[in-house]
Amino acid sequence: MVDEEYQVSRYDEALSLLPYNIRERARKVVRGDRRVAEEFRLRVGWPPTVLLPDGEISLGGNAVTKEDINAVVEITTGASAYSSAIQIRNGYLTARGGYRIGLAGSVFTDDGKMKGFGNFSSLSIRISREIIGSADVVIGELLNGGEFKSTLIIAPPGAGKTTLLRDIVRQLSEGSVDRQGLRVSLADERGEVAAITDGMPQMKVGRRTDILDACPKAQAVMIMLRSMNPQVIALDEITAPEDIRSIESARNCGVELLATAHATGIEDLARRPLYRGLLQDKIFSNFVIIRRNRGRREYVVTKEDVL
Repeated sequence: MVDEEYQVSRYDEALSLLPYNIRERARKVVRGDRRVAEEFRLRVGWPPTVLLPDGEISLGGNAVTKEDINAVVEITTGASAYSSAIQIRNGYLTARGGYRIGLAGSVFTDDGKMKGFGNFSSLSIRISREIIGSADVVIGELLNGGEFKSTLIIAPPGAGKTTLLRDIVRQLSEGSVDRQGLRVSLADERGEVAAITDGMPQMKVGRRTDILDACPKAQAVMIMLRSMNPQVIALDEITAPEDIRSIESARNCGVELLATAHATGIEDLARRPLYRGLLQDKIFSNFVIIRRNRGRREYVVTKEDVL
């Protein structure tokens, strides 16, 4: 069972990213809701909200202003947005502790190419939580004769893919009494999985895990493949053709993979051109589908050979 104090404390830590006037309203959310809260949502012209498993609830009070949005960016970047320019250009920021801030606003283009991103109109602050042992219910099914086989975690946004991936990485890296730990290379492009600060992971990802963060996933996979001699490469959210090409290269080199993808299930995945090749080429041996049932997560493991 997840420690309730820890769940609430992560909510309370995320409050520090909010401007004072909104922070005080968010403190008044009842403890039961703070324990399960997933995101803060700020939209210019509307009162701020907090996202719960059953939907958003308003924090009331005055509408969010552009100054409120800019204040979150300044707090997150330490008033030095320039140092976070690459993240901002890609529509997000990662705060100390692994809290991810998603941004929406105006995109500036030049000759059809994206050059900048600003004039923010809304944002979300994802309240990330580390759940040690969340992979206990699936880890045994991902092993074949004690050996880990390439696994793809499938779920809609916000269903807990990153949380599950993190704990699988930890368990593979640490090993157990009857299984040696593996060398895991983690491509943590947005800093959400390990949440490195000053070179130290803030989340538990295992003693044999090597992390490359703030680097595009496709590049990170190839760098680690050449430099870290991994047994497993883990990456969160396959989203682009270059991601596909990099993991195919890694798989052809004999490295096992652990990744996540947005979909409701394997049939949904197969309908999408980006992912169709992964199924046809049998890159993954295991698929973990995450579903929600009455507010609780359920995990269904499907093997490639039964598709």
